[in-house]
Amino acid sequence: MKDKCGIVGIHSKDKSNDISSKIYYCLYALQHRGQESAGIATHNQLKGINYYCGMGLITDVFKNYEINKLDGSVGIGHVRYSTTGESKLENCQPFVTSFNNGFIAVAHNGDIINAHLIREQLINEGCEFKSDAESADSEVVCTLLKKEFNKNRDIIESLKSVTDVLMGSYSLVILINGDLYVVRDPAGMKPLAIAQKDDEYIVASETVAFDVINAKFIRDVEPGEIIFFKDDKINSVMLDSANNTKKSHCMFEYVYFARPDSTIDGKNVYQTRVNMGKALFDEFPIDADLVVPVPDSSIPAAIGYSRASGIPYGEGLIKNRYVGRTFIMPTQEERELAVKLKINPMKEVLKDKRIVLIDDSIVRGTTSESLIQVVKEAGPKEIHFLVACPPVIAPCYYGVAMASKNELIAANNTTEEIKEKLGVNSLHYISEDALIKSIGIDKNDLCLGCINEEYPTEIPDNLDPETYYKF
Repeated sequence: MKDKCGIVGIHSKDKSNDISSKIYYCLYALQHRGQESAGIATHNQLKGINYYCGMGLITDVFKNYEINKLDGSVGIGHVRYSTTGESKLENCQPFVTSFNNGFIAVAHNGDIINAHLIREQLINEGCEFKSDAESADSEVVCTLLKKEFNKNRDIIESLKSVTDVLMGSYSLVILINGDLYVVRDPAGMKPLAIAQKDDEYIVASETVAFDVINAKFIRDVEPGEIIFFKDDKINSVMLDSANNTKKSHCMFEYVYFARPDSTIDGKNVYQTRVNMGKALFDEFPIDADLVVPVPDSSIPAAIGYSRASGIPYGEGLIKNRYVGRTFIMPTQEERELAVKLKINPMKEVLKDKRIVLIDDSIVRGTTSESLIQVVKEAGPKEIHFLVACPPVIAPCYYGVAMASKNELIAANNTTEEIKEKLGVNSLHYISEDALIKSIGIDKNDLCLGCINEEYPTEIPDNLDPETYYKF
């Protein structure tokens, strides 16, 4: 799986201040959210807008580019995974285009699931697009915003009108010349928070971005909230749809995506994962010699299981941190090779031991098969595979690039059949109720569509352009 992107926005009260390096470091802290491309756009009172995007990690993109060329007192940044569309330079963000005798730049986390329908309608009206049809989210937002602003000349009212059309998940940072606007979708599917350091306001996908620059967390951006900065203070307007939209925070932020040192919507990610491990023991107590995590995202859950069970915690698998997440490999053969490049078993630790192996999730199951083979090479006596997420039985339409349903192992096999495929002594998934309790957010305020097919919106097959395109 991969989550679509990390975003940052910074506004400084001091117009002579340069915030470009802070955006860079914030994006560095969010690198786990996107490793395909990175970009920064800033506004300088004298020079206007500056921006630069490129393919790869942020250190690669800006290796031969001087960050001080992007000097400005307000700006936005983006790191990208392409949940839709090709991984190519034309689809990098922030997306920048002309706007009202100036410029607009947009960076987006999420997936606007009716973007292609809106795009088709806009093309029919004579609009032109630079990004490809499957990566049109940010460009669609820009185009719609320009179109609506030309009608009413009010940016807040224009944002409200645009979000009435958008369907799906979106956290947005929007730079319009020297002004920064921040929008979170009414369901709050994607995380977004705000902090302050001296005379600067910072917004970011995760609170870890604030820690790296010593900014003080203020609060989460509310679902359905527009934030902008006027008179050097935070100003807030709620979308009209916020009051009648079901909150649907993505549960996978807590299971897998977010860094454990982040706090999202009031819940510390590390503690929620420890809770998942404790819940796994409550549901599946196993007589074993060692609890072993699949590094890194499963470490807190393994610690929780160890604490609850009294079984020693052991690092039986060593991760090569110079290899990215295995899902970025394009072919199955490469993904299997990546597992061996990425994780090496500690034979001295695992040999002849009854181990509880804890992972965060199983999606296709192919990486898990390769992982179990690697573990078996170390000669454990027993392998009990426990998973801190219920079976993934359906795709996500809101910015998580999961396989289609026919590729999801749990959608097409029973737990017993998956156990046999993996060749483990036992296989157990945390229950949906235990997961919800571990996160500590009411079920009605979580998006659980990939594990129970109860989606917070209509799914793409049911979209009607006449219904959702209103301009």
